[in-house]
Amino acid sequence: MTNPKGSVLFIDTVHPFLQDALTQHGFTCVDAYELSKEDIMQQWSNHAGIVIRSRFKIDSAFLEAASGLKFIARAGAGMENIDVASAQSKAVACIHAPEGNRNAVAEQALGMLLMLKNHLLRADREVRDGVWLREENRGTELEGKTIGIIGFGNTGSSFARKLQGFDMNILTYDPYVSIDKNSFPNVKQVSLSEIFEQCDILSLHVPLTEETRAMVDGDFLSKFKKAISLINTSRGKVVDTAALVEAMKSGKVTGAALDVIEYESVSFENLDASKMAEPLRYLINSDRTVLSPHIAGWTHESHLKISVVLAEKIIKLFP
Repeated sequence: MTNPKGSVLFIDTVHPFLQDALTQHGFTCVDAYELSKEDIMQQWSNHAGIVIRSRFKIDSAFLEAASGLKFIARAGAGMENIDVASAQSKAVACIHAPEGNRNAVAEQALGMLLMLKNHLLRADREVRDGVWLREENRGTELEGKTIGIIGFGNTGSSFARKLQGFDMNILTYDPYVSIDKNSFPNVKQVSLSEIFEQCDILSLHVPLTEETRAMVDGDFLSKFKKAISLINTSRGKVVDTAALVEAMKSGKVTGAALDVIEYESVSFENLDASKMAEPLRYLINSDRTVLSPHIAGWTHESHLKISVVLAEKIIKLFP
């Protein structure tokens, strides 16, 4: 018997909580993990909703084939793999769950920063190789340093909360957000020029849009008064990798902690081997980088939280 709310097509795997919650609410959940985008378009069966992470892009052509679609639920924060404007023009609700992994991203950004400033990755490798160097691995404390957070949404604000205990000067630039000073008494909202003037560390927490694509390029990095450390846990394409490498070579950037890479595939599941350019090789071989494979928001806890958030939002929209 078909459930009264209609069916929801799961294009990517998510925590089973979501399917259980939607089934209890009257939806039928249909697995389509093995079907290609083309197969789904050809076999479309008037599904009410789609659940996807990043396996492929939901573009206008896909939406044209998806008759009867009421919502798209992205199991994560970013929405760049969904043509939101086209969906909204067809009255398709676009739902995502940045609340679900904001703590995970903030914790990893902090961990990567501490690794970077205390040379922990390099020191670990050296000790395992029988090398015991103390002076060469002397670290730099966070206390008293100025960090600039660009983007003060879910992850940027969560990162700021973690940093407040380190007695840092915390600045943020976000033209789309007004900070509640009662919630963030130690965070100062500033202009971008003040970020360039004062920062020792820069952390990126922005979505990938036309405004932010390659935002951190050579011109951007050249405007910093001091040499900086860079953290990116947002999207790889926000940073021009070649420009970053040049800034590292010149000393403008002293180190980089990158959970995301410009050369990731659309699905984020691997690096595009055809784009294995020299800048990426430099980052891989440098002892001034900390790299991870887009896992900042990929914890056991966030896996569940994302499904809980999506379930709540879908059920609220379709009571």
